[in-house]
Amino acid sequence: MVTRMSENYTDPSGNTAQFRAFVDSPDAAAAAEAPSRLPLIAGIGVAVVVVAVVVWLALA
Repeated sequence: MVTRMSENYTDPSGNTAQFRAFVDSPDAAAAAEAPSRLPLIAGIGVAVVVVAVVVWLALA
């Protein structure tokens, strides 16, 4: 049995105008936002505190 895609499917890369409209859509812009850097900054801060505590205990 052969299954075919529906005939009304429009590929956004079908021509340049459709592709540009697809790329400039608000959904594409929202997906391209950079992730939050807060976890990275918090992780570095915790690592610095842990190293400082270890050094302080080693010298005490």
